[in-house]
Amino acid sequence: MKFTPQAIPDVVLIEPTVHGDHRGYFTETFRQDLFEEAIKYKVNFVQDNESKSTKGVLRGLHYQLPLYTQAKLVRVIEGSVLDVAVDIRKSSPTFGQHVSVELTAQNKHQLFVPHGFAHGFVVLSDSATFAYKVDNYYAPEHDRGIAFNDQDLNIDWQLPLEILQLSDKDKTRPTLANAKDLFE
Repeated sequence: MKFTPQAIPDVVLIEPTVHGDHRGYFTETFRQDLFEEAIKYKVNFVQDNESKSTKGVLRGLHYQLPLYTQAKLVRVIEGSVLDVAVDIRKSSPTFGQHVSVELTAQNKHQLFVPHGFAHGFVVLSDSATFAYKVDNYYAPEHDRGIAFNDQDLNIDWQLPLEILQLSDKDKTRPTLANAKDLFE
């Protein structure tokens, strides 16, 4: 596995080694010892999630409040997505900046999104199956989000706005400047 810190170094792209032949392929998608050595802290993933979406579905930008914050290890099983992590740690030198990476079934890349980040993705292919591990359980009462189209974030979602599909909740999220519940 290759671990590459991104423009915001706490966000790490993971490229697993893929062994393939005429029968198909094999890859390790997670190995705790290598992961913790590269990420530099212990992680205890407690929940696996999976979603299936069609082209233009945008989920995010989501996060959970302390004591329910979640670090995520995300990947695509089928299709392709643009995956985005936004630094919402007010004391961070990269506060308000984001990392975006295309994750596909073909490249098998994964992205580690640490605590203190809002996370979202948009489906670029006709459909996509998105899977992720989290290190804390989903807590709906602590669920928060930021507007996907916050002009200060300047995220290029790579699709025309008119084809984006959002949940009602994600359509009404505040901008980063107006979000009340951020991390210190």
